[in-house]
Amino acid sequence: MYNKQFLCGIDEAGRGPLAGSLVIAGVVLHRHIEGLMDSKKLSEKKRESLYTKIIQNSRYHIAVYDSKQIDEVGMSVCISMGLREIMYHLPECDYLFDGNCTFGVQGITTMIKADEQITEVSAASILAKVTRDRMMMELASRYPEYEFDKHKGYGTKAHIEAIIKYGRCELHRKSFKIKGID
Repeated sequence: MYNKQFLCGIDEAGRGPLAGSLVIAGVVLHRHIEGLMDSKKLSEKKRESLYTKIIQNSRYHIAVYDSKQIDEVGMSVCISMGLREIMYHLPECDYLFDGNCTFGVQGITTMIKADEQITEVSAASILAKVTRDRMMMELASRYPEYEFDKHKGYGTKAHIEAIIKYGRCELHRKSFKIKGID
């Protein structure tokens, strides 16, 4: 299926939120890192610790597409562009993307739940999630009324109530319809 020696694991964070960027990471590990797993199954503290180890022990690339880009070209096109960007910056690898769709990009293999099974994809999952979470934490201070630091832009009850009360800000994806509002 792929050459483990030159495997680039790819995963994304931020496909489903109502606000914030989509972050796609590609990682080629130089050495084994203990404790890698799907970022959603790790504590924030553990993700942060592993993030540093991954950065120090890999070649990696992180692609970021903001809410305006997502609204202009769509989520699928942003993912496709991110996959191509990673392939450009991390050439001559076998590419494994978490999920079941290549978004029209040739030369990529997909695997459902790869972030739980393949360490390179777990590492990419961690880089993508930590990068996105850090962005949302920083943006929370600029937009305190939305409490992005708590929900990271996902459609929680509190977030939807804030949108109803304050309207959408520039970080919100205008193309995403919100049940009960749109």
